[in-house]
Amino acid sequence: MDATFASDNTSGVHPNVMEALNRANVGAAVPYGDDPWTAEAERRFKTLFGEDVDVFLVPLGTGANVLGFNRMIRSWNAVLCSDMAHTHTSESGAVEAVVGCKMLPVPSVHGKIAAESLHAHLGALGDMHHSQPGLVALTQSTEVATVYTPDEIRAIVEVAHANGLYVHMDGARIANAVVALGRDVRSVTRDLGVDMMSFGGTKNGMMMAESVVIFNKAFVRDFATLRKQNLLLASKMRFIAAQYVAYFENDLWLDNARHANAMARLLGALVADMPHVQLAHPVDTNGVFVNMKPEHIARLQEDYLFHEVDPVAHTVRWMLSFNTTEEQVRAFAKAVGELA
Repeated sequence: MDATFASDNTSGVHPNVMEALNRANVGAAVPYGDDPWTAEAERRFKTLFGEDVDVFLVPLGTGANVLGFNRMIRSWNAVLCSDMAHTHTSESGAVEAVVGCKMLPVPSVHGKIAAESLHAHLGALGDMHHSQPGLVALTQSTEVATVYTPDEIRAIVEVAHANGLYVHMDGARIANAVVALGRDVRSVTRDLGVDMMSFGGTKNGMMMAESVVIFNKAFVRDFATLRKQNLLLASKMRFIAAQYVAYFENDLWLDNARHANAMARLLGALVADMPHVQLAHPVDTNGVFVNMKPEHIARLQEDYLFHEVDPVAHTVRWMLSFNTTEEQVRAFAKAVGELA
């Protein structure tokens, strides 16, 4: 394979992050988060979100989402989410298995749900015969690389809170969304009323480094114990924390995302006018989704790794990473053009 456009998970670790891991590997440190790296990582999260936020580092993205849901709702609740939500389609039923709740997919447009679409699922509130909606789950940026605007998030939060529901944000690619919006991260999460979020980094230059950031103080109690019970308390926490310290240093997290987004925009622009390629979704962040003929997909996959995510519409996903080069993008776009 000349290059991979399958996922930003296929990229390696940013050199600055790897250097930070090597520095943290010198000597001994108290385990389970009682180390100076974890304290520094938490301090940097507070700089971003406010001194009164609580952050819990974990090694896995799916784990971060499930852990958050497990604290926010009970087994008789239902989660309202996009019909494309990763927690609904791609986490092997982890939420249902661990939390025991029901996922209720809401029809989306380009991966996003609208505030008004929630009302169709709120009629069961107070009826003991039905799962009780308790949580709205958003993904930012979405599974198809689009971005919720602040106004869209605020409207969803208002409907949710007015009906007694909480709001969780899966921020596996939050850096890409922040860059695309041109706003600071607090203004597009906490300040809009989001109750809790998963703050990802693995897809943007880190290695097995994720976190849960809690804005709603009602969920802080017993969270540390729940993290342990849910198998997500890392003993050598310094190796997760050291990555976050490097990640936030000199805004590396935003630079990585900015580059990945730029490469996606370049790729999208290069293929947009090709007659045998149809853009399936707007290119907001670091993913390009297009519809292609099956024979073109098969031919291209002989040289490049990527996935067909919709076998009916024949939609493929091309993901760009912090270390994707312009030369790789142009070579790939040329190969796409030669299919015709």
